[in-house]
Amino acid sequence: MSAPTGADLDALCATAQQGHRDLRGRIERLSDDAIDLILREARSHYAWTDKPVPDAMLEEIYDIVSNGATSMNTCPARIVFVKSAEGKERLAKTMKPMNVPKMMGAPVTAIIAHDLNFYNDLPFLFPHEDRRKLFEGKDAFIADTAYRNGTLQGAYLMIAARALGLDVGAMSGFSNADVDEGFFAGTSLKSNFLCNIGYADESALFQKLPRFSFDQVCSYA
Repeated sequence: MSAPTGADLDALCATAQQGHRDLRGRIERLSDDAIDLILREARSHYAWTDKPVPDAMLEEIYDIVSNGATSMNTCPARIVFVKSAEGKERLAKTMKPMNVPKMMGAPVTAIIAHDLNFYNDLPFLFPHEDRRKLFEGKDAFIADTAYRNGTLQGAYLMIAARALGLDVGAMSGFSNADVDEGFFAGTSLKSNFLCNIGYADESALFQKLPRFSFDQVCSYA
């Protein structure tokens, strides 16, 4: 894919800039209710109703996630939506026993992974300049970039799902090595974390745990 230049590039930039102005003209900020839904009053859930999550909604979640920012547009996240009984049984074998019921009860469990060969796609994702040479032969830089940006995209997934009216529950408590062997053997993909997705059974909730205040964890420089 060749990068646009000259008048073509100018036209694309002008369209992008006007699009952003138009967006800000329509929406100055999210409503308090919307912020409550996605973060402020959102909860991590581990009990679920049997209401299914259609594939079309998972595709919509990814469409939202794909528009989130990553460094150099690397987009290293790879997601497996585990829905089938066979997939759930495979995943259960990688988990600590106490976490298995939480995963098995969810309509969907997303394996958030990242591709260590992400930089091979940079000619498509970042066509302005071939950035592959920044990564070739630099294993630590590759791993850090993939993990950092893949984690960021995993957070986008959680926010996107909540924005669409779903509930989520991120999980550790599993063996990354076993997940990689069971789902990504022979590939350049590495698992990061799991995220259950569905419609929560609120009767299992307990009180929200404390959070730090601004002054406890933030400062100015």
